[in-house]
Amino acid sequence: MQKKRIRWQSIAPYLFVAPFIISFLVFSLYPFINAVIMSFQQVNGFSDTQWVGLANYRQLFNDGDFYAALWNVLRYTFWTILILIPLPMLVAYIMNQKGLPMKGFFRSVYFVPVLTSSVIAGLIFKYAFSSEKTGVFNEWISHLGIAPVDWLNSSGTAMFALIVIAVWRWLGTNMIYFLSGLQGISPELYESASMDGANGFQKFWYITIPLLKPITIYVLTISIMAGFSMFNESYVYWGAQSPNNVGTTLVTLIYKAAFTNGNFGYSCTLGVALFAIVVVVNIIQTRVMGLFKDEG
Repeated sequence: MQKKRIRWQSIAPYLFVAPFIISFLVFSLYPFINAVIMSFQQVNGFSDTQWVGLANYRQLFNDGDFYAALWNVLRYTFWTILILIPLPMLVAYIMNQKGLPMKGFFRSVYFVPVLTSSVIAGLIFKYAFSSEKTGVFNEWISHLGIAPVDWLNSSGTAMFALIVIAVWRWLGTNMIYFLSGLQGISPELYESASMDGANGFQKFWYITIPLLKPITIYVLTISIMAGFSMFNESYVYWGAQSPNNVGTTLVTLIYKAAFTNGNFGYSCTLGVALFAIVVVVNIIQTRVMGLFKDEG
């Protein structure tokens, strides 16, 4: 009986992790390996497959749409990081203050956009950014004496439209992350700082920000991944092809190559390139944050 118990205890951990391992192998690892293989092929349908070697990668390096999409993604990721790290941190700091009236209500208001479908939100903002005079944003700027703007058809304003919906949608999520980190900071640290004469800004700068570094690194990592994989908002705004690639993203380009042009091999090549770029960016980000950690 004891031998059976010992044997079960040694097998049980593997049984518990087996569903995850199986799902990872079937739905993640196998598709990824298959995509890498297909990136060296020309795939037309399910049966017509030809090995083309590095032809798809040569096409990638000569594809102007790829560089336009990469530039859009880099700008989008930069601005979302620049806004969606300090702003949610500040909002969470305010929401964590004792005695704040209607604290639960404001937390709910900030989190409601997260529960909204990205497609529905995209459609609402698409009409809000209408080039007509009756568009919400054109109506606002008309009070400043500014003529109506064709928001979604020029590079600068199109990126602004993407950033606005990103901030509206993900501010609440990042606020929750920072709020959870703030609640793990001992109030005694703030009390000690107050006794030493520190003001609110000094407590935020020298206590809150350093102790929130693990949460900040996590939010930075998921923000990079979300920026490079952004698709829904761009597709709802412009579909598979935006004018002059003002809103084309890497994932939009993958979708277009596969389902509009029917070039599944080149679509896989774009997917492999996206994976490599995200890995490189995250390695750089990890190294940089590691340097800051060593300096601290």
